[in-house]
Amino acid sequence: MRTERPNRPNRPYRPEGAPPPTTWPVVLLVGLGAAAYTAWVLEVVLSTGLNPIETYVSELAAQDQPLGGLFRATDFTAGMLVFLGGLLALARLVRHPGSRGFWAVTGWAGVTLFGAATAADAWLPLSCQPTADPECAARETAGLVPATHQAHAVSSSLAMTGALIGIVALTVAARRYRRHAPLARYGPALVVLELLATAWTLTAIALFTAGHGTWALGAGQRLQVLLVALWLGLLAHSVHQEGRT
Repeated sequence: MRTERPNRPNRPYRPEGAPPPTTWPVVLLVGLGAAAYTAWVLEVVLSTGLNPIETYVSELAAQDQPLGGLFRATDFTAGMLVFLGGLLALARLVRHPGSRGFWAVTGWAGVTLFGAATAADAWLPLSCQPTADPECAARETAGLVPATHQAHAVSSSLAMTGALIGIVALTVAARRYRRHAPLARYGPALVVLELLATAWTLTAIALFTAGHGTWALGAGQRLQVLLVALWLGLLAHSVHQEGRT
């Protein structure tokens, strides 16, 4: 005699043998890291002497800035928090093979790279403000600035590369594996906006380097980093939401 099985609510897809969603340490670390990564908005209420429309965000942390130490400290804090959160997430994936997936592993690796490179940025500050100080820009063009300028450019590029990898890959993972519903829903829009902001920033940097003005470089870069912080917050929220279901 056949017995009818009770109807069960649809649940997000999870590969066979997968563990419960990532636990609260990752949520806390990534969420706090996202908050710390927005510390640059303090320039709205603090007197920095820099035009946020035209200047690099990293110029707030320059060695000759009176508040440079504050912004270097918040950058380092944000980077380390996200780095540790990414490592914990990767460790969980390694311990539970059933939960691995190319997009998930790639995405968390990108988040971890972003955190490490952001923390490195704090130890490789600019010595002056090339977009605000013509003399600094001239010294930079002539190669007369400290090597930290070049190192900072490398670490910043790695940080944004890691962020883009994480944003794209984990958003794809959320939709492909039907997990992290808020990220699956809102992530694609943030991906598009982040790519547009990155294109704006890179174009403005190229024009500035070629001597054609800043083209609102600061506004583009601030939008770029703000979207990264928003996405990290969405990621933390998504992992937390799935952990409660």
